[in-house]
Amino acid sequence: MTSADSRHLPRLRGHRALARWLLGAEWRSHRGRALVAIATIALGVALGYAVQLINSAAFNEFSAAARSLSGEADLQVRGAQPLVDEAIYPLLANAPGVALASPVLALDVTVPDRSAALPVLGIDVFKAGRIAPDLIGVPSPDKPFDSLATDTVFLSTAAQQWLKVKAGDEVALRSGTSIVHLRVAGGIVRTRPGQRLAVMDIAAAQWKFGKLGKLSRVDVQLERGVDRERFRRELQARLGNQWVIAETRDAESRTDRLSRAYRINMNVLALVALFTGAFLVFSTQALSVVRRRAQFAMLRVLGLTRGQLLRQILVEGALLGLLGSLAGLALGYAMASSALHFFGSDLGGGYFPGVQPRVGFEPLASALFLMLGLAVSVLGSLAPALEAARARPATALKAGAEEGALARLATPWPALLCLLAAAALTQLPPLFDAPIGGYLAVALLLVGGIALMPRVTALIFGAASRAFATRRRTGAAGTLALARLANAPGHASIAMGGVLSSFALIVAMAIMVASFRVSVEDWLVHLLSADLYVRVAPNGDTGGLRLDEQSRLAAVPGIKTAAFARTSHLTLDPARPDIALLAREIDAADPGANLQITGAVLPPAELHAGETPVWVSEAMVDLYQYKLGQRVRLPFGERGHVFVVAGVWRDYVRQTGAIQIRLADFRRLTGDTSATDVAVTVQPGTSVDQVVEGLRALPFGASLDLSLPGEIRARTLVIFDRSFAVTYLLEAVAIVIGLFGVAATFSAQTLARSREFGMLRHVGVTRSQVLAILALEGGMLTACGIALGFVLGSAISLILVFVVNPQSFHWSMSLHVPWIALATVAVVMLASSCSTAVIAGRDAVSVDAVRAVKEDW
Repeated sequence: MTSADSRHLPRLRGHRALARWLLGAEWRSHRGRALVAIATIALGVALGYAVQLINSAAFNEFSAAARSLSGEADLQVRGAQPLVDEAIYPLLANAPGVALASPVLALDVTVPDRSAALPVLGIDVFKAGRIAPDLIGVPSPDKPFDSLATDTVFLSTAAQQWLKVKAGDEVALRSGTSIVHLRVAGGIVRTRPGQRLAVMDIAAAQWKFGKLGKLSRVDVQLERGVDRERFRRELQARLGNQWVIAETRDAESRTDRLSRAYRINMNVLALVALFTGAFLVFSTQALSVVRRRAQFAMLRVLGLTRGQLLRQILVEGALLGLLGSLAGLALGYAMASSALHFFGSDLGGGYFPGVQPRVGFEPLASALFLMLGLAVSVLGSLAPALEAARARPATALKAGAEEGALARLATPWPALLCLLAAAALTQLPPLFDAPIGGYLAVALLLVGGIALMPRVTALIFGAASRAFATRRRTGAAGTLALARLANAPGHASIAMGGVLSSFALIVAMAIMVASFRVSVEDWLVHLLSADLYVRVAPNGDTGGLRLDEQSRLAAVPGIKTAAFARTSHLTLDPARPDIALLAREIDAADPGANLQITGAVLPPAELHAGETPVWVSEAMVDLYQYKLGQRVRLPFGERGHVFVVAGVWRDYVRQTGAIQIRLADFRRLTGDTSATDVAVTVQPGTSVDQVVEGLRALPFGASLDLSLPGEIRARTLVIFDRSFAVTYLLEAVAIVIGLFGVAATFSAQTLARSREFGMLRHVGVTRSQVLAILALEGGMLTACGIALGFVLGSAISLILVFVVNPQSFHWSMSLHVPWIALATVAVVMLASSCSTAVIAGRDAVSVDAVRAVKEDW
C-alpha cells in the first residue's frame, strides 16, 4: 500500500466493515488471479460431482430394475451353475414354511443384427402374478390366452423401441444356430425406464430355446412368521453348495461390488483437479500475503489483532472456495445430465446396461462436495494466514522482508514424514475392497513432494549459482536470474510448485494409462494366436454348436485346426458377482502356450490320480485366496468336484474372477458337449478369406460371428479408450490447470517485483535485459519443476500401477512410459511459462523506474 493509497482510506466503523473493504480491494486489484483459482476449484468440484451423480443415478436405477425382477420374493434359490434341473421346483413348493414358489428361466438371448442381448424371462404366469405382478404380460382383450401360447412374447416399452416392433409384429431371436420366430403379444405391466425385457410362458421358453427340464431359479415367498435367516441357513445346509440361496440385497451387493472399484477410481481421479486447485489457492494466497505484508503490519500497528488478521485471510480463501464450489456444483450437474443424455450411464465401464437413469439432486453429495471445495481452499490459505498473523509489525514494515515470510516453508521434516508415511501405506492390504492405503500414499507423496520444494529449490539454484559464478563467460542476465532464484528460494518454490504438482499428476496418470494399454495389447497378442475366431451368439447365453455342427465346421476346406471352447459361469458367493468358467483345449504340460501365466505352474506329474487341474485368474487369488497347488471344491458337475489350482494367469476382461479348465474335463463332468467359441488355424497356402467363405456357406453360417485377430484387438482397444475417457479428460484438465497456475503465479510474482525492476533500471540494466532475466527465470524454474515433477509423478505411477490397480481390479501389468507425449507436454509448459513471464514483465517494466523505487514504507 503506498502513501497515496493511504490518503484514500475511508473511515470504516468496525472490523466487519474493514474486512469487507480489504476483501473488495484485493478482489479489484487482482481479479484475474482470483478467477483462475475459482475456476480451478470449480473444475475439480464439477468433475467429482458429475462422476458421483452419474454413478449414483445409474447404480440406483440398475438396483431398482434388479429388484423389480425379484418382486416380493423373500428368497431366490438357484444353482451355482447357470441352469439347474427343474426337479428342485416341487421340492421347494412343498417345503414346510414356503407359501409360494415361482419357477423362472432367465436367458440372455441374441438378437440378429443387434450388438446386445435381450433378457428373456420364462415364467409361470399364475405363480409369478402373486410374487412379481409387474412382470406379467398384458395381452390384447380379444386374445386373453396369449400369456400361455407357445409362439408369443411380451416386450417392455424400451425393448419394443429397441427392436422397432409393436404388438402383432414378429420378432426373430436366436437359439443356438437356429432362429426362433415369436409374435409380440403386447407389453408388460410395469418396467423401469429404458429397461429392455421380454417375458413368455416358461414351458414355451424351455421348448423354443432348447432348455427342456431346466430352470434358472425359483423365487420363494415364505409363510408369515417364518424366520427368513433361519430358513435360509437350514435350506442351504440341506441342499449343499451346489445351490445358492440369495436375497434381494445380495443382488444389490453384487452390483455394488462389480462397479465399486470403477466408481471409486473415477471419483479419486476427479479429485486430482481439486487438489491442484487447492495448491493454486495456496500459491495465490501466499503471494498475496507476501505482497501485502507491509499493509498487514500497518493494520496491526493501528490495532488489528492477530486473530482478526488470521480470520481475514482465511475468509478470503473460503470465499474463493465457496464461489468455486457453487460454480462447480452447477457445472457438475450440467455435465452429468449431458453425459447421461449423450453417452449413457456407464462412463465406458459397461456396468449398468439396459437402464436409462436420470440425474437427480442429491443433497448429501452436494453438501459434501461444497464442503470439500471450501476445505481445500481454507487449507490452502492456512499456512499463509498463520505466517501473516505471526509476523512482527516492525519487521514486516521493512522493505525486502518478503522472503523471510516464506522461510518457514523450507522446514523439511514435515515433508519427510509425509514421504515415509506414504511408503508405509503402500504395504497395507485393501480395505472394503478398495486400495485406501494406496490412495492415501499418493496424497501424502504429493503433499510431501511439494512441501520439500523450498529446500530442494534452495539447494539446486544455490549450487547452480556458485557453479556459474566461476565462469567468466556467463552473461549478466543469466547471473542475475540465478542470483535471484538462489537468494529467494521461497518465491521460486511457489512458482515451481505449480509446475511440479500439475506435471507430476500428468506423468502419473499418463504412465498408468500407458502401462495398462500396452499390457492389454501384449496380452491380446499372446491370447489371439489363431488366424480366425468364430463365435456363436456372441451377445447371449443360448448359443452353442452341437457336436455334428462342430464336425462340419472343422471339415471346412482350408482349416488346419479348429480349437473349440465353451464359456459359462459359476456362483461361488451370492453377494459377489459370478465368476467366468472357460473350457478350452489346454496342454497341462505347457499352459503358457494358451494363457499368459504370471508365475510358476504345477507340473502334471505332481497331480494325484483322478485330480483335475484348473488355472485361475489373478482375481481369484485376491478375492477367494486361491493359491498354486491348492485343492478346491467347486459346485461344478453333478455333485461338485475337487480341483487343483495348477497355475495363475492374467485376465484383463473379468475383474470378478475366472477359471480355465480343459475342454475334455468340462465335458466329462457336465455332459455338455456344445461349444460357443472356435479358434481356427488356416492351412499354409490358404487365405483366410477362402475359409471365411467356406464357413459362411455352412447351413448355420449366418449365425456365426467371424473376427480376425486384428479386428478383435482394435475393438478391445476402442473399449479400453472409452473406459478411460474420463482419465484422458482429467489429464487434459491437469494440463490446462497447470498452464493456468504457471501463468497466474509468474504473473503475480512479476508484477510484485516492480521495485526490484526499478532498481535494476537505475543501475543500468536495460528493459530487454530485464525481460531476458524473467524469461531465464521462468525457463529455469519450469525446467526444474518438470524434472522434479517427473520424478514425483514416476513415484506416484509406481503406486498406481503396482498397488492401486492390482487392489482395485485384481490384475497386474508391466510399466511403460509414454516418452513422446510427456516430452510434448513438457515443451508446451516450458514455452508457456517463459512467454507468460515475459508478457507479465512488460507491464512491470513499463512502470516508471523512479516511482517504482519510491514505493516503499
